[in-house]
Amino acid sequence: MAAVLGPAGNCEDFYTAHHKSSLEAPAWVRQNGLGAYEYQCGKGVKISDEAAQILGENACENGVVLSVHAPYYISLSSTEPEKRDRSIDYILQTLNAAKCMGAKRIVVHSGTAGSITRREAMELAKDTLVRSLKAADEAGFGDIFICPETMGKVKQLGTVDEVIELCGLDERLIPTIDFGHVNAMTLGGLKTMEDFEAVFDALENKLGGWRAKNFHAHYSRIEYTNAGEKKHHCFAETEYEPEFEPIAEIIAKRDLSPIIICETRGTQTRDAVEMQKICRRYKDAYKA
Repeated sequence: MAAVLGPAGNCEDFYTAHHKSSLEAPAWVRQNGLGAYEYQCGKGVKISDEAAQILGENACENGVVLSVHAPYYISLSSTEPEKRDRSIDYILQTLNAAKCMGAKRIVVHSGTAGSITRREAMELAKDTLVRSLKAADEAGFGDIFICPETMGKVKQLGTVDEVIELCGLDERLIPTIDFGHVNAMTLGGLKTMEDFEAVFDALENKLGGWRAKNFHAHYSRIEYTNAGEKKHHCFAETEYEPEFEPIAEIIAKRDLSPIIICETRGTQTRDAVEMQKICRRYKDAYKA
Protein backbone atom coordinates (compact mmCIF):
# COMPACT_ATOMS: atom_id res chain seq x y z
CA MET A 1 0.00 0.00 0.00
CA ALA A 2 1.26 3.47 -0.81
CA ALA A 3 0.13 7.00 -1.58
CA VAL A 4 -0.97 7.68 -5.15
CA LEU A 5 0.04 11.09 -6.48
CA GLY A 6 -0.86 13.28 -9.41
CA PRO A 7 -1.71 16.81 -10.58
CA ALA A 8 -4.80 18.96 -10.30
CA GLY A 9 -5.63 19.81 -13.90
CA ASN A 10 -3.02 20.54 -16.55
CA CYS A 11 0.32 22.20 -15.90
CA GLU A 12 2.30 24.52 -18.15
CA ASP A 13 4.56 21.66 -19.27
CA PHE A 14 1.50 19.78 -20.55
CA TYR A 15 0.76 22.55 -23.04
CA THR A 16 4.38 23.27 -24.01
CA ALA A 17 4.59 19.55 -24.87
CA HIS A 18 1.89 20.32 -27.48
CA HIS A 19 -1.00 18.70 -25.66
CA LYS A 20 -4.28 20.55 -26.11
CA SER A 21 -7.04 18.50 -24.50
CA SER A 22 -7.55 17.14 -21.00
CA LEU A 23 -8.47 13.89 -22.71
CA GLU A 24 -4.72 13.48 -23.22
CA ALA A 25 -3.99 14.05 -19.53
CA PRO A 26 -4.03 10.41 -18.33
CA ALA A 27 -1.30 9.43 -20.81
CA TRP A 28 0.70 12.51 -19.75
CA VAL A 29 0.29 11.62 -16.07
CA ARG A 30 1.41 8.05 -16.74
CA GLN A 31 4.34 9.27 -18.86
CA ASN A 32 5.53 11.21 -15.80
CA GLY A 33 5.30 8.12 -13.62
CA LEU A 34 2.29 9.31 -11.62
CA GLY A 35 -0.99 7.56 -10.87
CA ALA A 36 -3.71 10.14 -10.16
CA TYR A 37 -5.38 13.07 -11.92
CA GLU A 38 -7.99 15.46 -10.60
CA TYR A 39 -10.24 16.89 -13.31
CA GLN A 40 -11.14 20.51 -12.57
CA CYS A 41 -14.75 21.72 -12.66
CA GLY A 42 -14.05 24.73 -10.45
CA LYS A 43 -15.80 27.15 -12.80
CA GLY A 44 -18.64 24.80 -13.63
CA VAL A 45 -19.24 21.29 -14.96
CA LYS A 46 -18.69 21.85 -18.66
CA ILE A 47 -17.41 18.46 -19.81
CA SER A 48 -19.90 16.46 -21.89
CA ASP A 49 -20.89 12.93 -20.93
CA GLU A 50 -19.19 11.64 -24.08
CA ALA A 51 -15.92 13.44 -23.35
CA ALA A 52 -16.03 12.27 -19.73
CA GLN A 53 -16.41 8.67 -20.91
CA ILE A 54 -13.40 9.05 -23.21
CA LEU A 55 -11.35 10.57 -20.38
CA GLY A 56 -12.33 7.64 -18.20
CA GLU A 57 -11.34 5.11 -20.85
CA ASN A 58 -7.98 6.84 -21.29
CA ALA A 59 -7.43 6.84 -17.52
CA CYS A 60 -8.24 3.14 -17.33
CA GLU A 61 -5.81 2.33 -20.16
CA ASN A 62 -3.05 4.25 -18.38
CA GLY A 63 -3.77 3.02 -14.85
CA VAL A 64 -4.63 6.50 -13.59
CA VAL A 65 -7.09 7.09 -10.74
CA LEU A 66 -9.48 9.97 -11.43
CA SER A 67 -11.18 12.40 -9.08
CA VAL A 68 -13.20 15.53 -9.89
CA HIS A 69 -13.15 18.94 -8.19
CA ALA A 70 -16.68 20.35 -7.95
CA PRO A 71 -17.44 24.04 -8.69
CA TYR A 72 -15.80 26.49 -6.29
CA TYR A 73 -19.02 28.42 -5.78
CA ILE A 74 -20.78 25.58 -3.98
CA SER A 75 -21.85 26.72 -0.51
CA LEU A 76 -23.22 24.03 1.74
CA SER A 77 -23.68 26.58 4.51
CA SER A 78 -25.37 29.49 2.75
CA THR A 79 -28.14 31.16 4.73
CA GLU A 80 -30.11 31.39 1.47
CA PRO A 81 -32.07 28.15 0.85
CA GLU A 82 -31.95 28.72 -2.92
CA LYS A 83 -28.15 28.77 -2.90
CA ARG A 84 -28.03 25.53 -0.91
CA ASP A 85 -30.46 23.93 -3.36
CA ARG A 86 -28.32 25.07 -6.28
CA SER A 87 -25.26 23.67 -4.52
CA ILE A 88 -26.94 20.27 -4.38
CA ASP A 89 -27.58 20.55 -8.11
CA TYR A 90 -23.91 21.41 -8.75
CA ILE A 91 -22.89 18.40 -6.68
CA LEU A 92 -25.19 16.20 -8.78
CA GLN A 93 -23.71 17.62 -11.99
CA THR A 94 -20.22 16.82 -10.69
CA LEU A 95 -21.28 13.33 -9.65
CA ASN A 96 -22.68 12.73 -13.13
CA ALA A 97 -19.37 13.75 -14.71
CA ALA A 98 -17.53 11.51 -12.26
CA LYS A 99 -19.85 8.61 -13.03
CA CYS A 100 -19.28 9.01 -16.77
CA MET A 101 -15.50 8.98 -16.37
CA GLY A 102 -15.40 6.25 -13.72
CA ALA A 103 -14.09 8.57 -10.99
CA LYS A 104 -14.94 7.51 -7.46
CA ARG A 105 -14.34 10.79 -5.62
CA ILE A 106 -15.51 14.40 -5.97
CA VAL A 107 -14.03 17.24 -3.90
CA VAL A 108 -16.46 19.82 -2.50
CA HIS A 109 -15.97 23.16 -0.72
CA SER A 110 -18.08 23.70 2.40
CA GLY A 111 -18.79 27.44 2.26
CA THR A 112 -18.39 30.19 4.85
CA ALA A 113 -19.78 31.18 8.20
CA GLY A 114 -20.44 34.75 7.04
CA SER A 115 -22.83 36.60 9.33
CA ILE A 116 -23.76 33.50 11.36
CA THR A 117 -21.80 31.48 13.90
CA ARG A 118 -19.60 28.59 12.80
CA ARG A 119 -21.93 26.20 14.63
CA GLU A 120 -24.96 27.53 12.75
CA ALA A 121 -23.01 27.24 9.48
CA MET A 122 -22.07 23.66 10.33
CA GLU A 123 -25.69 22.69 10.90
CA LEU A 124 -26.68 24.16 7.54
CA ALA A 125 -23.78 22.36 5.84
CA LYS A 126 -24.76 19.08 7.45
CA ASP A 127 -28.33 19.43 6.24
CA THR A 128 -27.15 20.21 2.70
CA LEU A 129 -24.80 17.23 2.68
CA VAL A 130 -27.48 14.84 3.94
CA ARG A 131 -29.83 16.05 1.22
CA SER A 132 -27.01 15.75 -1.34
CA LEU A 133 -26.45 12.13 -0.40
CA LYS A 134 -30.16 11.39 -0.68
CA ALA A 135 -30.30 13.06 -4.11
CA ALA A 136 -27.16 11.17 -5.18
CA ASP A 137 -28.76 7.86 -4.22
CA GLU A 138 -31.91 8.71 -6.13
CA ALA A 139 -29.88 9.63 -9.23
CA GLY A 140 -27.77 6.46 -9.13
CA PHE A 141 -24.57 8.10 -7.90
CA GLY A 142 -24.46 6.47 -4.46
CA ASP A 143 -21.22 4.63 -5.23
CA ILE A 144 -19.20 7.85 -5.55
CA PHE A 145 -17.57 9.44 -2.50
CA ILE A 146 -18.15 13.11 -1.70
CA CYS A 147 -15.00 14.61 -0.18
CA PRO A 148 -15.47 17.85 1.83
CA GLU A 149 -12.27 19.91 1.74
CA THR A 150 -10.41 21.78 4.46
CA MET A 151 -10.37 25.45 3.50
CA GLY A 152 -7.71 28.17 3.59
CA LYS A 153 -9.41 31.42 4.60
CA VAL A 154 -10.08 32.16 8.25
CA LYS A 155 -13.76 32.96 7.71
CA GLN A 156 -14.44 29.89 5.59
CA LEU A 157 -16.04 26.75 6.96
CA GLY A 158 -13.59 23.87 6.80
CA THR A 159 -11.12 23.40 9.64
CA VAL A 160 -9.78 19.86 10.05
CA ASP A 161 -12.24 19.22 12.89
CA GLU A 162 -15.16 20.69 10.92
CA VAL A 163 -14.45 18.55 7.87
CA ILE A 164 -14.12 15.44 10.04
CA GLU A 165 -17.43 16.29 11.71
CA LEU A 166 -19.11 16.62 8.32
CA CYS A 167 -17.66 13.28 7.26
CA GLY A 168 -19.08 11.71 10.41
CA LEU A 169 -22.54 11.98 8.85
CA ASP A 170 -22.02 9.05 6.46
CA GLU A 171 -19.26 6.62 5.52
CA ARG A 172 -19.50 7.80 1.90
CA LEU A 173 -18.01 11.14 2.96
CA ILE A 174 -14.19 11.15 2.82
CA PRO A 175 -12.15 14.12 4.08
CA THR A 176 -10.01 16.09 1.66
CA ILE A 177 -7.13 17.35 3.78
CA ASP A 178 -5.56 20.28 1.96
CA PHE A 179 -2.37 20.77 3.95
CA GLY A 180 -1.66 24.16 2.39
CA HIS A 181 -5.14 25.31 3.36
CA VAL A 182 -4.76 23.98 6.90
CA ASN A 183 -1.51 25.88 7.29
CA ALA A 184 -2.97 29.09 5.82
CA MET A 185 -6.16 29.02 7.88
CA THR A 186 -4.16 28.49 11.07
CA LEU A 187 -1.72 31.26 10.01
CA GLY A 188 1.27 28.91 9.92
CA GLY A 189 0.05 26.19 12.23
CA LEU A 190 1.90 23.36 10.46
CA LYS A 191 5.54 23.70 11.45
CA THR A 192 6.65 20.95 13.80
CA MET A 193 6.25 17.21 13.32
CA GLU A 194 3.77 17.32 16.21
CA ASP A 195 1.63 19.82 14.28
CA PHE A 196 1.38 17.45 11.34
CA GLU A 197 0.87 14.40 13.55
CA ALA A 198 -2.13 16.13 15.16
CA VAL A 199 -3.93 16.24 11.78
CA PHE A 200 -3.38 12.53 11.21
CA ASP A 201 -4.33 11.75 14.81
CA ALA A 202 -7.61 13.60 14.38
CA LEU A 203 -8.45 11.49 11.31
CA GLU A 204 -7.62 8.27 13.11
CA ASN A 205 -9.32 9.10 16.40
CA LYS A 206 -12.51 10.58 14.97
CA LEU A 207 -13.03 8.62 11.74
CA GLY A 208 -10.67 5.67 11.91
CA GLY A 209 -10.72 2.66 9.64
CA TRP A 210 -10.60 2.84 5.87
CA ARG A 211 -11.20 6.60 5.57
CA ALA A 212 -8.31 7.51 7.87
CA LYS A 213 -6.02 5.29 5.82
CA ASN A 214 -7.29 6.24 2.36
CA PHE A 215 -8.25 9.90 2.77
CA HIS A 216 -8.04 12.40 -0.09
CA ALA A 217 -5.39 15.13 0.07
CA HIS A 218 -4.30 18.32 -1.66
CA TYR A 219 -0.88 19.88 -1.31
CA SER A 220 0.81 23.10 -2.33
CA ARG A 221 2.84 25.80 -0.68
CA ILE A 222 0.46 28.68 0.04
CA GLU A 223 1.16 32.31 0.83
CA TYR A 224 -1.21 33.71 3.43
CA THR A 225 -2.17 36.91 5.25
CA ASN A 226 -4.03 37.46 8.51
CA ALA A 227 -7.19 36.51 6.58
CA GLY A 228 -5.68 33.18 5.54
CA GLU A 229 -4.96 31.88 2.02
CA LYS A 230 -3.65 34.38 -0.54
CA LYS A 231 -1.81 32.53 -3.34
CA HIS A 232 -0.58 29.08 -4.34
CA HIS A 233 3.14 28.70 -5.05
CA CYS A 234 5.49 26.18 -6.64
CA PHE A 235 7.24 23.41 -4.74
CA ALA A 236 10.61 25.11 -5.27
CA GLU A 237 9.45 28.34 -3.59
CA THR A 238 10.56 27.13 -0.17
CA GLU A 239 9.95 30.48 1.53
CA TYR A 240 6.31 29.40 1.63
CA GLU A 241 4.85 26.62 3.73
CA PRO A 242 3.96 23.95 4.63
CA GLU A 243 6.77 21.48 4.06
CA PHE A 244 5.89 18.19 2.40
CA GLU A 245 8.52 16.01 4.07
CA PRO A 246 6.64 15.58 7.39
CA ILE A 247 3.50 14.57 5.50
CA ALA A 248 5.41 11.94 3.50
CA GLU A 249 7.15 10.62 6.60
CA ILE A 250 3.93 10.21 8.57
CA ILE A 251 2.24 8.47 5.62
CA ALA A 252 5.14 6.02 5.41
CA LYS A 253 5.38 5.50 9.17
CA ARG A 254 1.66 4.79 9.49
CA ASP A 255 1.46 2.82 6.22
CA LEU A 256 -1.30 5.01 4.80
CA SER A 257 -2.62 5.07 1.22
CA PRO A 258 -4.11 8.50 0.45
CA ILE A 259 -4.64 9.98 -2.99
CA ILE A 260 -2.51 13.15 -2.99
CA ILE A 261 -3.27 15.82 -5.59
CA CYS A 262 -0.64 18.50 -6.18
CA GLU A 263 -2.14 21.98 -6.62
CA THR A 264 1.02 24.04 -7.01
CA ARG A 265 0.88 26.96 -9.40
CA GLY A 266 1.58 25.89 -13.01
CA THR A 267 4.14 23.21 -12.13
CA GLN A 268 1.83 20.68 -10.55
CA THR A 269 2.99 17.66 -12.55
CA ARG A 270 6.73 18.10 -12.02
CA ASP A 271 6.07 18.99 -8.38
CA ALA A 272 3.96 15.84 -7.94
CA VAL A 273 6.91 13.87 -9.33
CA GLU A 274 9.19 15.39 -6.68
CA MET A 275 6.61 14.68 -3.98
CA GLN A 276 6.37 11.07 -5.13
CA LYS A 277 10.15 10.70 -4.85
CA ILE A 278 9.97 11.94 -1.27
CA CYS A 279 7.12 9.54 -0.45
CA ARG A 280 9.03 6.60 -1.91
CA ARG A 281 12.20 7.54 -0.05
CA TYR A 282 10.37 7.49 3.28
CA LYS A 283 8.49 4.31 2.40
CA ASP A 284 11.77 2.55 1.63
CA ALA A 285 13.31 3.89 4.84
CA TYR A 286 10.47 2.54 6.99
CA LYS A 287 10.56 -0.81 5.19
CA ALA A 288 14.27 -1.22 5.97
